[in-house]
Amino acid sequence: MKRLMIATALMAAALMSTGLAAEPASKPNIILIFADDLGYGDLGCYGSPVKTPKIDALAKEGFRSTDCLVAANVCGPSRAALLTGRYPMRMGHPISRHPLPKYEKYGISPEELTIAELLKSGGYHTRMVGKWHLGFYVEGSHPLDAGFDEYFGLHGNYITEKSRVDERTIYRNREVFQKDVDFTEVTKLYTNEVVDFIKGEHDKPFFIYFAHHIAHTPIEPSASFKGASGVKGRAGVYSDFVLELDDSVGSVHAAVEEAGIADNTLIVFLSDNGPARDGSAKPLSGGKYVTMEGGHRVPGIFCWPETIPAGQVSEAMITSMDLLPTFCHLAGVELPSDRKIDGKDISGLLTGKTQASPHEFFFYYNGLNLQAVRNERWKLHFPRTAKDQPYWAKQDSGKRVHTTLKKPLLFDLDADAGEKKNVIAQHPEVVGELKKQADRARKEIGDIDVVGSDQRPHGLIDPQEKQ
Repeated sequence: MKRLMIATALMAAALMSTGLAAEPASKPNIILIFADDLGYGDLGCYGSPVKTPKIDALAKEGFRSTDCLVAANVCGPSRAALLTGRYPMRMGHPISRHPLPKYEKYGISPEELTIAELLKSGGYHTRMVGKWHLGFYVEGSHPLDAGFDEYFGLHGNYITEKSRVDERTIYRNREVFQKDVDFTEVTKLYTNEVVDFIKGEHDKPFFIYFAHHIAHTPIEPSASFKGASGVKGRAGVYSDFVLELDDSVGSVHAAVEEAGIADNTLIVFLSDNGPARDGSAKPLSGGKYVTMEGGHRVPGIFCWPETIPAGQVSEAMITSMDLLPTFCHLAGVELPSDRKIDGKDISGLLTGKTQASPHEFFFYYNGLNLQAVRNERWKLHFPRTAKDQPYWAKQDSGKRVHTTLKKPLLFDLDADAGEKKNVIAQHPEVVGELKKQADRARKEIGDIDVVGSDQRPHGLIDPQEKQ
């Protein structure tokens, strides 16, 4: 309620001072599908040898980004940035939470405004299905407190440990729907919930945030998908899991078409961060937990027939934070004027009116540590020690690449997206400009040992440590 009152007051002030936003002729329905730990190279349309026909078709019918960045390389901060359009350091949620005493009061701040709240103020019905992970039991941080009219899902990661039954319990709004659910049932339950809603009667436009658990652990496809990829061993189990995700996306897409609302429905698909152990970020380096491109660059697909031209493949740098201002523009909702929104409206890019990125720079944080900055072409990594790292990146192992650095590195992403060749000696002027921008970011939203001028307190003691 507190959030809704803030959103309503801000909307009223904005309308009085600036006049009504230019509203589209018809506010589109918006379906945001968010995968979990899905890598840049895990989909057929991004080069995977295992084809994902339903997601690939969605990309073919619309816009596919080859440079879509999320604001964090782990779950919670990435989701917080997605929903608020703000860097996690700016909006007070730079660390992933756990069901431990340390995080009892740590969730998305009631003072933050989410996509759901803003769209709700513009007449939308808002619904969330899936993984929340932003403080289900923290006062003011439940999905219903964050602008969603309805919620159905698991409140965090699915945990198989016998004593952790609540992490295996599906809730409807604030009440238990199914306790100790078998993980192989989860995707089907979620998908049916979304499909049934789409096929129902609607007296207002709707926003659905569908947050999958695939491809996060446990890597356990349901029975009908086991062996579906034809790939053997552990890699095959993971590929089968991704095909289950693909099938779910296809079911949602089909439901929109069968309901006759495709021409007025925007479907967006992306992942929360790069791949963990089993997934692929090829041709990028790194994955979940690090600030290499493989940790932050994810699949980004937008489909809206008759509005987004089919077959677009864009190299323009965009971010998950762009969704909030873009959705608000499409819905005719004014952005709040009392805070900085880091995302930009990319509706012109999606519709083909421009090919240019709206971003000059992007900042890569690992927890509280600013580790890199880039523009569209150049990316500069800064030195860091093991002490600087959040708990999830204390050492180099597997896809954890360059968690420590003695010297800065500069990469030409146009020629070297895999960040293999350090060209810092050849481009001192580029280094100087990127350092300047990093200094500006540190002053504004902070760093491991700096409190920024526009940084919401996170409230955690020893935030870089898990306990």
